Amino acid sequence: MLASNSPRRRELLRLGGWKFRTRPAHVDESQQPGEAPGVYVLRLAESKARACARSAQPEEIILAADTAVIHGSAILGKPKDTAEAVQMLKDLRGRTHQVYTGLAMLWQLDGSMVTDLCITDVPMRAYRNDEIEAYVASGDPLDKSGAYAIQNASFHPVESMRGCYASVMGLPLCHLIRSLHKLDLATGTYIAPGSDIAAACQSALGYACPISRAVLGGEMVG
Repeated sequence: MLASNSPRRRELLRLGGWKFRTRPAHVDESQQPGEAPGVYVLRLAESKARACARSAQPEEIILAADTAVIHGSAILGKPKDTAEAVQMLKDLRGRTHQVYTGLAMLWQLDGSMVTDLCITDVPMRAYRNDEIEAYVASGDPLDKSGAYAIQNASFHPVESMRGCYASVMGLPLCHLIRSLHKLDLATGTYIAPGSDIAAACQSALGYACPISRAVLGGEMVG
């Protein structure tokens, strides 16, 4: 079960060839005082997984994720209106920020929970004011944390990147495979991964990932 109604997460998860159903998780996403970004996204991912557990089948694995755009010390959520979207994009322009995605996988059968965290540096290009205005007018930024979608071809906000592209979209697939292997060890049961997820991801996104081999090899990178 995917504890999300995000079309981007559904699209990415399908690349693994898994059969799954979706159920959005409704949890309080307020940041706690002094809470670090990594702790924040992992806490929300775990909360989403446990919230969906109440309606999951005993044999199901629940996958939950939470993604946050971090600019300086601020966590940027979805803009409340077009003016805030414009301001966010201006603040991010020409600078490098970070995207944190926390994963939580809960196996209903015995309650085993594993988590993983992906941190990606995202260098934004120096786009012009008229590009910002056209992009915001399209409506695309209004349901995106940080007011942008990395995969938007017409705006193409990111200059270059050497981290996990899929994580910036909301679901780091190689980290997901790494989490499945952790779940194997925790439960003593082999949970077969999907197809060649790294190849499928890179082909679908048109991105040569420089860290996929290291992540799948168990290295704590990204």
